[in-house]
Amino acid sequence: MAHQHRHTHDHTEAAAHAPAHDHGDIDFAKMIPHLEGQAQLFAPLYADALAWLHRMQPEPGLIVDAGSGPGIISGFFAEAFPEARIVAADSSAALLERARENAERLGTADRFSTVEAELPGGLGELEYPADLVWSSRAVHHVGDQRAALTALAAVLAPGGTLAVMEGGLPERNLPRDLGFGRPGLEARLDVIEQGWFNEMRTTLPGHVRETEDWPALLAAAGLRPAGTRSFLLDLPAPLTDEARTYVIGVFDRRRTMFADELDADDRATLDRLLDPDDKAGLYHRPDVYVLATHTVHTGSRPQE
Repeated sequence: MAHQHRHTHDHTEAAAHAPAHDHGDIDFAKMIPHLEGQAQLFAPLYADALAWLHRMQPEPGLIVDAGSGPGIISGFFAEAFPEARIVAADSSAALLERARENAERLGTADRFSTVEAELPGGLGELEYPADLVWSSRAVHHVGDQRAALTALAAVLAPGGTLAVMEGGLPERNLPRDLGFGRPGLEARLDVIEQGWFNEMRTTLPGHVRETEDWPALLAAAGLRPAGTRSFLLDLPAPLTDEARTYVIGVFDRRRTMFADELDADDRATLDRLLDPDDKAGLYHRPDVYVLATHTVHTGSRPQE
């Protein structure tokens, strides 16, 4: 099961952690610092999303974080819903081990458990139905997205809510004109990443093309669409060291992943941006920022 990751639009990480693929060569433990740092950086966005969900489900007994990764967002849920039991589900044993460690650190281990599972249909080990299921950018890594939503909906209790974070807007970190290279670098990277994403989707096992109307897909899974809302992370310049490190990581992965699809000018621009000694690069320039918008779609299971 794919776990929390920056999707708008850092698909490098997404590819590494997609479900139903051969990940024998992926060292999940090495990715934990990046995953945790990224989730913590996006904490204000998640706080807004969880406050919205709290109004839908004020007193859930069981919350499932379907695609939990190292459990940082699971911890946000434990804090926002102090009476709830939290289950973190992911396909990586290493990430779930880290999630348990994080629950111990936060003092929530007594109401926290893990399930090693993949979508669709990997959540059959739950002790009882969930009142709230959260899935952050995992569904689009399943070939049959409709089947994935149906599997998530199946573990809901009557009146329960499924919240799926999918879509949003491409993230921005830099001015349109950097002062060197061709203006509009990020827009061109968006085009390349969309091509990568399209290919990723079509080569997934059991791929089914769907119109990505998420409320309609939730309805097809037997749920009543309960609202869609987008949440903003706005970290203006100057960035903290942690935020700058995150942005550097984003562009480093893009440079590595898309080198063959970039033209020579854009490769040279990225090389300058990633040069620790270049005063116009990401390590030093004062105008680096983080502006991201993620969208959450919700559906509720009808009362029986």
